[in-house]
Amino acid sequence: YTSGTTGRPKGVMLTHANLVAMALNFHADMLAIGPDDVLIHVAPLSHGSGLYAIPYWMHGGLQVVPESGGFDEGELADLLCHYRNASLFAAPTIITRMVRHQGENPRDLPGLRCFFAGGAPFYAQDIKAAVACFGPRVAQMYGQGETPMTISALRAEAIAQAVARDDMAMLSSVGYAQTTVEIDILGEDGTRVPPAQVGEIVVHSPTVMAGYWQNPEATARTIRNGGLWTGDMGLVDERGLLHLKDRSKDVIISGGSNIYPREVEDALLAHPGVREVAVIGVPDPEWGESVMAIVVAQDGVSEEALDATCIASIARFKRPKHYAFVDSLPKNPTGKVLKSELRKRHVR
Repeated sequence: YTSGTTGRPKGVMLTHANLVAMALNFHADMLAIGPDDVLIHVAPLSHGSGLYAIPYWMHGGLQVVPESGGFDEGELADLLCHYRNASLFAAPTIITRMVRHQGENPRDLPGLRCFFAGGAPFYAQDIKAAVACFGPRVAQMYGQGETPMTISALRAEAIAQAVARDDMAMLSSVGYAQTTVEIDILGEDGTRVPPAQVGEIVVHSPTVMAGYWQNPEATARTIRNGGLWTGDMGLVDERGLLHLKDRSKDVIISGGSNIYPREVEDALLAHPGVREVAVIGVPDPEWGESVMAIVVAQDGVSEEALDATCIASIARFKRPKHYAFVDSLPKNPTGKVLKSELRKRHVR
């Protein structure tokens, strides 16, 4: 089932061939594994972690479910000391919590081979912190249930090199198209947008689902001419890197200009006192919509300081007009921020 961040979850019909293609893309683009490899399941088996069990089964890898049945920092650290060649699918929030745990309880984790980051935006500042903490053992993928775990990817070595070079273009991307994937960036009329311009990400691949369970209307809206219209907005740069902007439903239109929340979130996360942030649009009588930032921050972080951080890296009109400081952001079990819930709480 889809994660339901933009509406009611839909059942995704995946064929045997879809899952074989997904696994082969994993071996080609994420990590080459063998029977000595271990996959630790701290994330829900109903989504990415369970899907990545398949390439491990194919090569005889060991599957480990923690005794807690979920994610606990200390328990995971113990498992990464006990097992060797151990990897795990992890939403970025899991990785950032492990970085924090390592800072508070430093220890070697000799068994860690790789974090597979996915399921939610992984911001450049958090990637840098993760590589500083764990070394070249953080990979990233972008996919959807409708093309399971398989649209684009960056191997751990590429991410570590990008951190070393301070290659912000690569760190702010979600990588290159995976081996069997063709990515188009299309406008609403179905034509390709000019190079390096934003449009909807459309995927052609043998990983694309058969359709939505008992929902032919949604299937017809999502699969057109054999391509999966992802509902995500993005662009492909001159190097072939895919840059994910936002869900089409999350784009803020203020004064006739499109503002992509992720760009604003990236800017705010450059402030050292900001732990997490989500940006939404709120009604504005003059501009149609204006930008609101919901921030999880250390005590003492001011709106003025956050404004200055934004102005240093993005256009002035994109900076938030409203701020709300909260203790935590609402998330679903896969770690995605529930912006629909934030709108209920903060939009009046």
